[in-house]
Amino acid sequence: MTDLLKIAYLDDETMELAKASGDDKNPDDIIKHLDCFDAVLNNGDTVVLVKSLNVKSASFSAKVGTVVHKICLVEDNHEQIEGKVNDTQIIILIKYVKKPAN
Repeated sequence: MTDLLKIAYLDDETMELAKASGDDKNPDDIIKHLDCFDAVLNNGDTVVLVKSLNVKSASFSAKVGTVVHKICLVEDNHEQIEGKVNDTQIIILIKYVKKPAN
């Protein structure tokens, strides 16, 4: 789609709308967050921990099987997500999470 925007004649307002839609971006450049089984993660998803994790900023350990609801993707790092465990907001590496089966 990038090539089409370069060769198409559009007035400035229409060009800004086309660029704002993300049509000018290469799909290969978009950051994808994938769990340990290569399932795509999205904001608001629920994930399950596949490894016990020591939480550095708190005095507890998140055990295997802990469910993390309503995750937030870290925009500039495709290896991290944010989520709440025991009412504590933590950053989790995606290699330690999986999407539960529907």
